[in-house]
Amino acid sequence: MITTFNISGLYGGLPKRKTARPTAERILAAFKEITLVVIEVKNEVYTHLTALSPLQQRLLVLLGFSTTIYTQLDGQSFTPE
Repeated sequence: MITTFNISGLYGGLPKRKTARPTAERILAAFKEITLVVIEVKNEVYTHLTALSPLQQRLLVLLGFSTTIYTQLDGQSFTPE
């Protein structure tokens, strides 16, 4: 069974426009606002990521990924080698 879906929010200026076949460029553009902050303090590195938008969360799920591949990176601290 083939599952189809329509996703909206990929077209700037046309937030309600839907597509069942988004291009790679449109999918990648949906993630352009992600910011990763890395801070090193006393030999410990801390990271912070912006939260995923509902569109980004949906895209990850539709691509077959769990959102935890993203959220597990937030708040990490480690000592660099």
